[in-house]
Amino acid sequence: MLDGTERRLRYGPAFERAFAFACGSCGALWDGRDGEAAERQWAERARGGRVEPSPEEPYGFDAYTLRSAATLHGFWAEPLGAAQADALREPHSPLAGRATLQPLTGGPTEPMSVAILCRERELDEALALAGTIRVWCDDCVILIDGEGPGEERPGLRLHRRPLAADFSAQRNAAQALARHEWVLQLDLDETLDEAAIAALPGLLARLGEETVSIGLRRVNLVDGVRADLFPDTQYRLNRRSLRFEGCVHERPVRPWQRSLLFLGGGLRHHLARAHVEARSQRYESMAPGGGRLFEEVDLLRPYQA
Repeated sequence: MLDGTERRLRYGPAFERAFAFACGSCGALWDGRDGEAAERQWAERARGGRVEPSPEEPYGFDAYTLRSAATLHGFWAEPLGAAQADALREPHSPLAGRATLQPLTGGPTEPMSVAILCRERELDEALALAGTIRVWCDDCVILIDGEGPGEERPGLRLHRRPLAADFSAQRNAAQALARHEWVLQLDLDETLDEAAIAALPGLLARLGEETVSIGLRRVNLVDGVRADLFPDTQYRLNRRSLRFEGCVHERPVRPWQRSLLFLGGGLRHHLARAHVEARSQRYESMAPGGGRLFEEVDLLRPYQA
């Protein structure tokens, strides 16, 4: 999704260039020329292993958006020089991004924990989901809405805690139960796609302490049909110390500048039409004014590129 913009990038001490459009999701800039050709050109540049920005290109990135854009093609963007490193910490800098690109796979990795939220009657489904997750994750927590004892199995732990109409408190409890530094929070109707499973451990291993939250694009499938609510970015991969706020449509508490949008894969959200028609009203009753009633229309409309 593109938005109108007046952003400019600086390519040298005496040259700046204006861009007409910015991606409303990741912040990448575009001058309005053939979008498909620009995407192909960027893909070829990414495979070259180094980004030296040129004002002749139809697209542009600052250091921050370049790091996100590189993940689309499976790369980590390492800033070239101190000025680029400083720009990375100050989104969105006017300095055009320069970086070397390294594959996210095949190098160092860092594990993550996965936390699944469910209700007691959904436990069998949660266990089935955990079974697929345990193939690539050694620490999976199922947090069940209710009272009762916990249980521990190899790579899997079950805990119970009343939801009490507060999703952020439930997510915070799941954060505290995790054993790894990074925690992916999943709902029962969500899955992480294979591209993200392959690339995220390499991304996490390269992140510095300044990054505390990873945004994942979520594809909503309503009765198997891709919905028009896209990119439905969810900041569900966070450092264990991070906390959520909001009793519904909960979100992590952090400055957005300490986040990174990952584009190389994401979440798949499996919904039934009847659930979509009921969920916003249910959330609205839990938090008047916060149910995002408008989302129902977008979810029930098939995706329009």
